[in-house]
Amino acid sequence: MARSKWLYIRRRIYNALMYVAAFLSALFGLVWLFWILAVLLRKGVPAINWDFFTKLPAPPGTPGGGLANAILGTLMITALATAIGVPAGVMAGTYLAEFGRKSALAKAVRFVADLLVSAPSIVVGVFVYSIVVMPMHGFSGLAGAIALAIIMVPVVVRTTEEILLLVPDSLREAALALGAPYWRVVVQVCYRRALAGMTTGILLAVARVSGETAPLLFTALNSPFWSPSITKPVATLNVTLFNYAMSPYDDWRSLAWGAALLITMGVLVATILARMVVGRIRI
Repeated sequence: MARSKWLYIRRRIYNALMYVAAFLSALFGLVWLFWILAVLLRKGVPAINWDFFTKLPAPPGTPGGGLANAILGTLMITALATAIGVPAGVMAGTYLAEFGRKSALAKAVRFVADLLVSAPSIVVGVFVYSIVVMPMHGFSGLAGAIALAIIMVPVVVRTTEEILLLVPDSLREAALALGAPYWRVVVQVCYRRALAGMTTGILLAVARVSGETAPLLFTALNSPFWSPSITKPVATLNVTLFNYAMSPYDDWRSLAWGAALLITMGVLVATILARMVVGRIRI
């Protein structure tokens, strides 16, 4: 009796210690997160004004100017990369979870996806430079979008596969028993059941590419002017932030803090809105 009581007390102590360790670990991470956000707000908010969103960058040493071209270029490249990478990633993940599963092709796709997830983004930039930029004889926003799409695809593939595998087989069997073809079961049953997780994976991929700079240095390059075409060099917030943060001009460094704050808030707002939309969906 005394031994069982001692074992019970020991388990309670271990449980309390693990709880405290987990709480302190979470608190440690939150402290750094809020510290970063506080620094971004303190240094980035003064740079946010009407000119920041409407004017082109000013010449070096000249006060004023904005990042209108970089904001538009970032939206354009990210949207194009999403349009390329998300459908490809969702279809590949659907094949792995619903059709291939244990086939040789599925194993190869999983291996490549896992390899690309951990691959340095600069390697992707060099790869796209060799297959797109060099044949086109110039940097372009299209090459930048392709590079970002390649980075997005493996994240969407693996997330889509894992979420679809969590859908109970009973749902599939019930829909098939009603006479629905399998493709309709996947689209109208499995996708709806896994929508929240798939959306999270897509947002995770978009958030990752929104902070990538190295691939864009090799593909989209940069431009201080409006970009007339997606086949020409395009300014982006990431590359502009990289260039301005290292400049000796106070105005440019201030704009760099504003760009960092805008990127962070954009990802945060998109995540919150997506969560709100998904939360309203009823299966």
